[in-house]
Amino acid sequence: MSPALDSAAPSPPQRPATPRRRLLVPLTMAQLMVVLASTIVIVTLPALQADLGIADADRQWVLTAYALAFGGLLLVGGRVAELLGRRNALVLGLVGFASASVLGGLATTAATLFAARAGQGAFGALVAPAAFALLSSLFADVRDRGRAFAVHAALVGIGGVLGLVLGGALTQFLGWRWTFFVQVPLAAAALLAVAVTRLPAVSAAASPRVDLPGAAAWAAGLVALVGGVTRAGSHGWTDQGVLAALLVAALLLAAFARRQARTPGGLLPPRLVLDRNRAGAVLVVSLAAAALFGVFLMLTLYLQSVKGYQPVLAGLAFLPMSIGMIIGSTQVASWTLARLSPRAVMVPGLLAAATAMLMFTQLEPASSYMGLLLPAQLALGIGMGTVFMVAVHMATSGVRSGHTGVASGLVTSAQQIGGALGVALLGTVAVSTTAGSVGGSASLATAAPVAVVAGFAAAAWWGLGAVLLAAAAAALLVSNRAPQPYVAGGSARAAAGQPRPVRLGEEDASSVALAH
Repeated sequence: MSPALDSAAPSPPQRPATPRRRLLVPLTMAQLMVVLASTIVIVTLPALQADLGIADADRQWVLTAYALAFGGLLLVGGRVAELLGRRNALVLGLVGFASASVLGGLATTAATLFAARAGQGAFGALVAPAAFALLSSLFADVRDRGRAFAVHAALVGIGGVLGLVLGGALTQFLGWRWTFFVQVPLAAAALLAVAVTRLPAVSAAASPRVDLPGAAAWAAGLVALVGGVTRAGSHGWTDQGVLAALLVAALLLAAFARRQARTPGGLLPPRLVLDRNRAGAVLVVSLAAAALFGVFLMLTLYLQSVKGYQPVLAGLAFLPMSIGMIIGSTQVASWTLARLSPRAVMVPGLLAAATAMLMFTQLEPASSYMGLLLPAQLALGIGMGTVFMVAVHMATSGVRSGHTGVASGLVTSAQQIGGALGVALLGTVAVSTTAGSVGGSASLATAAPVAVVAGFAAAAWWGLGAVLLAAAAAALLVSNRAPQPYVAGGSARAAAGQPRPVRLGEEDASSVALAH
């Protein structure tokens, strides 16, 4: 041994590598928290509305504030995650999400509650892409990645169901504020898991440019659009404030589109939305989500305000729809898409959802749960679950690896934004129909059940129209060609058994699973 080597200082002890499966813990916990927040408040709507004195025309902001912030900022969150570093972005998002949850739990006014929900959505739009991008980077082998995605997707699906049941139980036994407070220990546990597992600080290959003016125009335009639709519920569609809000929304969204066409490296490359299949998938998801989110609002009010269900029972009553969506996305979509064209899968799925919406138009105060609500929920869940999964497949097919994340994030954004618009529109229709049937302004507390249910049935007709438009869009725009090999969470290459290592930074941080 040479003297130089013999006298060299000993190397510092290396920390043992964290088993990769343990790295799943903080990532799945973070995504579970985001999913839980989107469903846990659904069942608690009547209780918090009564406690805070929220008007019927404004109650949908409890749902839309979160959906708008999450969907509108998702693509921005992906870019910010790459700029800050994915682990740093995850930690920042978790801390911000927990803070917004505390604000929501302590809210004494409707405005504070809506701001808290928007805060949850904004920080969720940072957590979700950071977690998903870390998952993609840390599990480079195709087989390992498939297993990781399977665990991730399963927990996300469970989170959607758990949110409905947990929200009902917390509301009934502890009060609606605990549906916010419960998010804090979840965020703390995820932060602890980040530290304990020594989650590596994965950064992108290059720092991306964040188009702040484009993001501002996009977010402000969406808020103006939903605000105008919501105001129409209490002031009518010819109100000057409504018309002004809709005009501002049109101008801002047009400015966003123009900026994306002229700005290299913008939030949304125009070539992504100009593809016929991708545009069709995004349009279908937007319209279908509008109907689905509207049904969530309508049913939770119907079950508790008209049928008199306690919050726990109301949460359990939603389980058939959640189970149907899991079956549709994990079983029906994967089996049929391996054998049929995307169009041949999407259109029947949408027709099944349309059948469910037609059943909801027949709602009456004495409607049977087993005879009407149960089969309608199953049909809607299976149909929507199938459609959403195929839409993700279509949106990300034929996209360069560097743009896969943007394409999948676009579909998730479309789902959330379409859902926010659907809640606003269907909620407006329900409120105005109820008020019109009693000859003036009325609320759930004062209107007769027949008038209230008439509003829900009218909203269901609009939801039916949205689903039928989605079916027409799928028939006209989505491909009818023979499908490529389909593997949930994988690719045609993976299906052929050809693993390919994924280079660090290859996946865009705005990649996000269609979780809700």
